[in-house]
Amino acid sequence: MHKLIIFLALLAIAVFILFHSNLYHVLKSGDIDTITSFLGENLFYTLCITFIIMIIQNSFTIIPLIIVISLNIALYGLFYGFLWSWITSIFSSLIVFLCIRFGFQDWILKKVKPELINLGEKHGFLYVLQARVIPFIPTSIINITAGLSPIRLKEFMIATVIGNFIYFLILSLIPAGLFSGEINEYVLGILAFFFIFFFYLIKKFYRKNNRNTERQKQE
Repeated sequence: MHKLIIFLALLAIAVFILFHSNLYHVLKSGDIDTITSFLGENLFYTLCITFIIMIIQNSFTIIPLIIVISLNIALYGLFYGFLWSWITSIFSSLIVFLCIRFGFQDWILKKVKPELINLGEKHGFLYVLQARVIPFIPTSIINITAGLSPIRLKEFMIATVIGNFIYFLILSLIPAGLFSGEINEYVLGILAFFFIFFFYLIKKFYRKNNRNTERQKQE
């Protein structure tokens, strides 16, 4: 519990510093060239800052995700930018999930609508996976509702790893220019088919596995 309090205090300090610094206004502008110039060439510094930005994005969703990913790609290149965005998003989601489940669950349950909790409770893995791949719900809300629901940590992490990989890969292709008019439409069609088919297989496997588990319990 003490570690949780320390983490939240550090996160609050990070948010305060970000909001009261020029960096926040630069990020808010959405100008990637200005942001990269502001951060400079210190690799350790930029890694720390971009990780903190991702934690904040997963906690409050005040910075558009496309800006965060575009920034990472501009700083580290397409491959490493995507990889860093994906890895930091997984750890950030885990941090928020654990904070909610073991620190604020009782308090937040009194404040949120039951419908949000029911979504995570009824569908669990599929709720998180679908919300990651088709993000109609902000990432922070996904993490919070999952932390409040009975979903197991393992299911949450697997859904987050797979869902974020698919969605982040798509978002990474946008600033890289791979969704421009110059790209062959057949290539885009193949990519879309691959992602849909992959998502369908995961969904089917999970439902089949759930049915087998229920049968074993009944027996």
